Amino acid sequence: MRSTRDLFEVVRTIGLTLPDVEAATKYDGSPVLKAGGCFMAGLAGHASAEPGSLVVRSRVEDREWLLEDAPDTYYVTDYYERHPVVLVRLDTIDAGALHDLLSASRRLTMEKARRASAPALGA
Repeated sequence: MRSTRDLFEVVRTIGLTLPDVEAATKYDGSPVLKAGGCFMAGLAGHASAEPGSLVVRSRVEDREWLLEDAPDTYYVTDYYERHPVVLVRLDTIDAGALHDLLSASRRLTMEKARRASAPALGA
């Protein structure tokens, strides 16, 4: 079985093919992908997540569809449920689905980055 870091290398490789995506490291040393300077995807660090899981920005509606469509691959825990993310079992997702998931996450993240950098109205 491959290590979590090895599994993330596949995520990193696919993610870096997308525009404006960069590899970074969280405060605890774990690898993440960012788009527009904002978190896009990274290894799930909370104890409620299964080992070898990726946490990816997702719209709640999309997460519900993913959970219903592929429960062996996608899941959410009570801790992560309040956030607009989905957890992914990296050893069960193929490269094509991972690319699609990261592409959707990138779009959402770039929208967040643009909103964060937009000047406030009336300023």
